[in-house]
Amino acid sequence: MEPSRISLRPFKLSDVDDFLKWASDDRVTRYLRWNTITSREEALNYLDKVAIPHPWRRSICLDGPFDWLYFNSNKKQALVEVENKGSQRVLEKVGFLKEGLLRKYGFCKGEIRDMFVYGFIYTDKVM
Repeated sequence: MEPSRISLRPFKLSDVDDFLKWASDDRVTRYLRWNTITSREEALNYLDKVAIPHPWRRSICLDGPFDWLYFNSNKKQALVEVENKGSQRVLEKVGFLKEGLLRKYGFCKGEIRDMFVYGFIYTDKVM
């Protein structure tokens, strides 16, 4: 994969249409803490009031955004539910390594769930 196709950046309000494409899909929001977003107005409000002001909300942009990313200057970490095979494949595709299982770690939509932690260190090779 070309490193130029991957970017890490904060959300912008101009991302609203791309954000709505996946935020309105029940198959995607199944693994998110918030419910499916159903309108452009609701998407704009979420970006403006929740995603943009929050210091941890960033996107890995391939064909769309990815959430649950934490980072410092040396290492990036992502948490992914064990059942979320699609996000695991995306992380592995861009060079993240599965580092461990966090049992009963994440709370999402009324359930306590197991999570995998993935890591990428700045010296790792970008795929």
